[in-house]
Amino acid sequence: MQQHDCKEELHKVDLKVTPARLGILSVLEHSDIPLDVASIEIGLKKQKIKSDKVTVFRILNSLTDKGLLKPIQFNEGKLRYEYAGKPKHHHFICERCGKIIDIMGCTIHQLERDIEKTKGVRVMRHSLEFFGLCADCQNKI
Repeated sequence: MQQHDCKEELHKVDLKVTPARLGILSVLEHSDIPLDVASIEIGLKKQKIKSDKVTVFRILNSLTDKGLLKPIQFNEGKLRYEYAGKPKHHHFICERCGKIIDIMGCTIHQLERDIEKTKGVRVMRHSLEFFGLCADCQNKI
């Protein structure tokens, strides 16, 4: 992924540049997987950025509203977030250990066009997750 200026990105969406906002963007931009709030808070602590849970939730909501983050739900009772600037991809979730693997190279675009044509709708986005056992967990069976 191409490096960008998080400060400029916040300015473009009319958000004030704060250490917590920059920290959250940095944590998510450099993560290989979508993170939950607890993991984001750990990332902020590692950067020595003090922020309470309410502030983190407020920032996540505002960054999501502005299109900088994508909320993702894997039916585990919590939201995860990922940086919206990542290339389009899906996720594989191991049902035994919880490992998340990005699946790149979405080839579902033709199906979207077919749905639009046959149903008379306009597909704006889609969500597709794969669940099963990762290679490590398969080897333990």
